[in-house]
Amino acid sequence: MAAGGKAKSLSALEHSAKLANTAPSPGPRRSTKERPRIRLSTLDLKEMASLPDGSFGREYLRFLEDNLVTPDSRADVRFVDDEELAYVMQRYREVHDLLHTLLGMPTNMLGEVAVKWFEAAQTGLPMCALGAVLGPLRLNPSRLQSLFTSLGPWALQNGRRARCVLSIFYERRWAQSVEDLRQELNIEPPPVILTATNSKNI
Repeated sequence: MAAGGKAKSLSALEHSAKLANTAPSPGPRRSTKERPRIRLSTLDLKEMASLPDGSFGREYLRFLEDNLVTPDSRADVRFVDDEELAYVMQRYREVHDLLHTLLGMPTNMLGEVAVKWFEAAQTGLPMCALGAVLGPLRLNPSRLQSLFTSLGPWALQNGRRARCVLSIFYERRWAQSVEDLRQELNIEPPPVILTATNSKNI
């Protein structure tokens, strides 16, 4: 069973790596070739704070502040022997919070599940699918209804049709508006607006 799970994970990683390396434009492809990292040590927080509201960098920084999270909380990948696949997995972990910003989802349970549904639809990674299946079990009835009637279908549809989110050199997109980046990636705005003030366990 464990071997089968690992094989599925590696297969999904290989598929994601292929998508990341065959992006239609030369700019995005460089993210997997140059292998940037999203850490506090690589972010210019002062510069990001000076960007206008609505810019990707400013909204990402606001997401970190509002939700009291940091990119350094993402552990380094272990037990993946292939160097390129290990980087794709690392990139997936570090891009997760950027997806929260792009998708307009906070870190409460409903927001996390919506992001997992998007990730599962796009990457096929077993860990994303598991989170997508188990996450709804922790939602109250009203949030569950919101997931199944609006946020869930939106997340799945956008995950399937969006460009590969692992291929984008986000570090060079901080000044770009969230709206423009969504359009470029073929991601629609969320049908429901959630805020970071919502309880974390609903």
